[in-house]
Amino acid sequence: MRPFRFASLLMGAAAMLFAGFFATMAEAQEPVPRRNVLQRLFGVFIPQRRYYQEQYDYYPRQPQPRRVLKRRQQPAEPQRARPGRAKPRPAETPPPAPVIAKSPDAKKVLVVGDFVAGSLGDGLKAAFETTPGVVIETRANGSSGLVRNDYFDWPKMLPDYAAELKPSVIVVSLGANDRQMMRIGDTKEQFRTDLWTEEYRKRVNALATLARKDGLPVLWVGMPPFQSSAMTADMVTFNGLFREEVEKAGGEFIDIWDGFVDEGGKFVLTGSDINGQQVRLRGSDGINLTKAGKRKLAFYVEKDIRKLLGEAAATTDVPGAEELKDLVVTAPLANEDIVKTQPISLTDPDLDGATALLGGDAPLKSTGKSPRDLLIEKGEVVAAPPGRIDDFRLAKQQAVVSGR
Repeated sequence: MRPFRFASLLMGAAAMLFAGFFATMAEAQEPVPRRNVLQRLFGVFIPQRRYYQEQYDYYPRQPQPRRVLKRRQQPAEPQRARPGRAKPRPAETPPPAPVIAKSPDAKKVLVVGDFVAGSLGDGLKAAFETTPGVVIETRANGSSGLVRNDYFDWPKMLPDYAAELKPSVIVVSLGANDRQMMRIGDTKEQFRTDLWTEEYRKRVNALATLARKDGLPVLWVGMPPFQSSAMTADMVTFNGLFREEVEKAGGEFIDIWDGFVDEGGKFVLTGSDINGQQVRLRGSDGINLTKAGKRKLAFYVEKDIRKLLGEAAATTDVPGAEELKDLVVTAPLANEDIVKTQPISLTDPDLDGATALLGGDAPLKSTGKSPRDLLIEKGEVVAAPPGRIDDFRLAKQQAVVSGR
């Protein structure tokens, strides 16, 4: 084979390879058109570009005039300043009440007991906040009582508190935590059995007697009702027991039950405060007291404390109290300082210097029946006195006019 011919054949084969490669690339770049339904049924294949071109040539598209929409121009409104949101004004907090300094010789009131006593102490502090002569000292243990002496022993702690503070009045409030089993000696007694009740009476009387040891006045505050009906029933029993045993020891029992029930005697969460306004008195648990409830609880005890402490419990929050000194009630005079006079009779004629009473006539004798009774029962009309507007008699008595 000649070299020239071999070279020409080699170049032709290379040209064919390059042509096939570029055709493949062109086919890969140009997507194969999809066939429509007619082409699939009858096997007629028309390239996609040619098909669209024939359709366009057969149904020429008429040029449409371009529509230009003109917007209606409105006169420009002057821009108004957007009102800004008003900033919320901070709530005006009332000015704090002036702190009244307590007197150096102020008398102390010791409040002891459980969580009810703690609430009572808070209420009494608010009640005597403006009283310089009274100081409230609270020594309360929220979970304490008279049953669990192993947890907190009140007969042991009360003398220590009294010796430390030297109070003038002792206020006790216990019982809310005592609905449980009691250990008596080496035995455990169930709640509200006869032996349990008898032992509980002894403990109440012993604590009241211990508080009265130095001759101090003791105010034992009863329990309020609670949301639990069973607990409320037990508090009724406790209050009756407290009243009996405390009065035996010489103390005073203060009943606050009516302040926390409705007209039917049922427990209420909301009731009247000390000003008669409807407020929330108890917490959502139906046990603890709110701030208004604490103040109402103290209201029942406050008046007894003021009565016991006398002038020391005088408050200073009365405006112009210094100008009312002449209205202060003083102690009564002694018997020798009282000028005694003879009683004056209503029928004494010597009052005006005459010898007869005005009218001069003897008083009419009473039949025991009023004019109304005579009119209704017998139909009798009592004659009107002469000169009265209902005197309808024809023969009028002549009025005697005496000149001087």
